Amino acid sequence: MSEETNDMQTDTQTEVQPVDSAPKEPEEMQQPEQKANVIGIEQLRPGMTIRIHERIKDVTPKGEERERIQIFQGIIIGLHGGGVSRTMSIRRVQKGYGAEKIYPLHSPIIAKIEVVKTAKVRRAKLGFLRDLRHRFKRKFKETWTETTKKK
Repeated sequence: MSEETNDMQTDTQTEVQPVDSAPKEPEEMQQPEQKANVIGIEQLRPGMTIRIHERIKDVTPKGEERERIQIFQGIIIGLHGGGVSRTMSIRRVQKGYGAEKIYPLHSPIIAKIEVVKTAKVRRAKLGFLRDLRHRFKRKFKETWTETTKKK
């Protein structure tokens, strides 16, 4: 009987041990690191290709308000103003159509700003990117940043 009680004690010990509620994912299944780098608004410069996460409030057909995040990715063509009223102009071309948006930097609408890549530019305002009369494509040299080192 003493052997049976020892066996019962070991069985109960294995059952009592805490079990992780969530199974651990193998290293292959974990999400890869993002190439983009989240930065502060003080470090923004013209020529950076950024991804802005913008908060948008929608009203459902039932009348409920919901908030979602929409991403706008483009190149910074200029920074305007100073202090709290500082704004940035972002341009992107998709399917042959150019779209520009002007965002206040200190707006609560902006959830996050990620830098995708940084280009070497020699001007503070990149208005020449708007000009469609010049048929050749303007190419920028990408500068060596932390985001390119991770690749």
